[in-house]
Amino acid sequence: MVRLILLLIVVALVLVGPQLWTRRVFTKHSSPRADYPGTGGELARHLLNRFDLRHITVEPTETGDHYDPVTKTVRLTPPIFDGKSLTAITIAAHEVGHAIQDHLGYQPLAERTKLVRVAQGAEKVGAVLMMGIPVAAAVARTPVASVVVMMAGLATMGISTLVHLVTLPVEWDASFGRALPILRQGQYLSPQDEQGARSILTAAALTYVAASLASLLSLWRWIAFLRR
Repeated sequence: MVRLILLLIVVALVLVGPQLWTRRVFTKHSSPRADYPGTGGELARHLLNRFDLRHITVEPTETGDHYDPVTKTVRLTPPIFDGKSLTAITIAAHEVGHAIQDHLGYQPLAERTKLVRVAQGAEKVGAVLMMGIPVAAAVARTPVASVVVMMAGLATMGISTLVHLVTLPVEWDASFGRALPILRQGQYLSPQDEQGARSILTAAALTYVAASLASLLSLWRWIAFLRR
């Protein structure tokens, strides 16, 4: 019982801890800065123009900061799009980093984009298939049907897990291979702010680590359940 409680605590820390830390880091660096000449949205537009990516649009969104490689759009939430804070310009530069990846044909981003298309709805389909195992076994009156449905369900859920794992190097490259060097070399940040920007990008990356672990945990739970 004690081991189970300890395991649950560890899992909670691993899954929830990064999100809480990310929120804390973002909030710490979200104060408006009078010394910044523009907002996150304006910086994104400036950087895209600087790298001759004028065809890529920048627009506000309520569904999370992201770059859409299909519509060629950098979408930023209001605090980032309209904000003049270290968090705003750092996250804006990160999303521009994805646009640069796309423009340069960065293969991991292309693979993630393909996987995302396949994975859309795959997890839901997988859950339905997994729940259908008892029905399939009852109708077919053979364990083979259960095995087939189980494998199909695990495969579809595995796609979602694979997307999360592929996302990690893509996000890391956008942050530390693109955004941070751009901000540093273009002197958009003071030396004092660079460490803060690094903390913001690291915190953001950890949220994807947590998402990957959560997806793996979900898949493991299904496998453990079916082995009973």
